[in-house]
Amino acid sequence: MATNRKVIITCAVTGAIHTPSMSPYLPVSAEEIAAGALGAAEAGAAIVHLHARDPKDGRPTQDPKFFKPFLERIKAASNVVVNLTTGGAPTMLVEERLQPALTFKPEVASLNMGTMNFGLYEMLGRYKEFKHDWEKPYLEGSWNGIFRNTFRDIAYILESCSGNGTRFEIECYDISHLYTAAHFLDRGLVKPPLFIQSVFGIRGGIGPHPEDVLHMRRTAERLFGDAYQWSVLGAGRNQIPVATLSAAMGGNVRVGLEDSLWDGPGNLAKNNAAQVRRVRTVIEALSLEVATPDDARRILELKGARQVAF
Repeated sequence: MATNRKVIITCAVTGAIHTPSMSPYLPVSAEEIAAGALGAAEAGAAIVHLHARDPKDGRPTQDPKFFKPFLERIKAASNVVVNLTTGGAPTMLVEERLQPALTFKPEVASLNMGTMNFGLYEMLGRYKEFKHDWEKPYLEGSWNGIFRNTFRDIAYILESCSGNGTRFEIECYDISHLYTAAHFLDRGLVKPPLFIQSVFGIRGGIGPHPEDVLHMRRTAERLFGDAYQWSVLGAGRNQIPVATLSAAMGGNVRVGLEDSLWDGPGNLAKNNAAQVRRVRTVIEALSLEVATPDDARRILELKGARQVAF
């Protein structure tokens, strides 16, 4: 294995899966989100993937006014690549979810490749008390709801952002999502190199077994060849095992409090940087190098930090 291969670490700082009641360390305010992103960047993350929350109650929001304060802080203090969500939360319409990417024109935005069941309801068995009224119904709603990402929705996001120079973290929760990405590549709505983020361990998507990871990798290789970069996201306790498999197989990794609240068995991660440091240890133990933000820009052919609108 070449010792000079660079592994891109993405850190998902806060997201729509976990609620404030689940960890006192989950970033909610703009100050907390900015600090989480900057800490992750200092620890070795080349890309930070960002959602926003209403600081009054921690509810996920796609209102650009909640993104602006932390985006400005991050850009002023770091060269890290900013990746904004277009996934938002399963309860949001696609037009709402798209607003931050349209407004701020980031170098990278996430893009989900299929409608799916997205089960958060099992968390109700682990948490008995909630700080805010919205949290329990939000989790309960995933028992009888879907995360909608139709072909039209996907095309709408791609076409709306086509003039912005934004590339996409293409999130694939199952094998069929790889074929959907290939479909949009064939139509010319996405262009290589694709940044394929394979997601493992979400209820409703592919599982986290090593054979599942291998199946995703083999399928992506067959569909995209040298026209893509592969990365993985392991949910919850699967975070580091799945990341280790990816790094060993030539891929990139994603960690962060959006995907897992933990820093080892039974220990809540006190910040995003803790998870970045943990996966960096794995990468360097494999005699690989951690990519810098400028390495990531080169590898993914990004437009550069000067071309964003924040």
